Amino acid sequence: MIDVAITKLRSKGQIVIPSEMRDNFREGEKIVIIKSGEQLILKKVSDLGKNFEEDLAFAKKTEEAWQSYERGEFVSLPVDKFLEELEKC
Repeated sequence: MIDVAITKLRSKGQIVIPSEMRDNFREGEKIVIIKSGEQLILKKVSDLGKNFEEDLAFAKKTEEAWQSYERGEFVSLPVDKFLEELEKC
């Protein structure tokens, strides 16, 4: 069964999840928000598996690095120089 409710987006980007739809959620619980086109999907982080938060953080950093690359904000190095720089980290 699908439940439907209407709510408003507040000026600071906040939304209220209607009380009849949050019976399985508790205050302070982490929720992941996935944007797909014009849809927002809310899911409890606890339902996604142990490493999901780490995987999500890695995916976000990878996306940021790719966007930086596409903007031309990168340095091209020969392999030996790259490995030297890598050793410094």
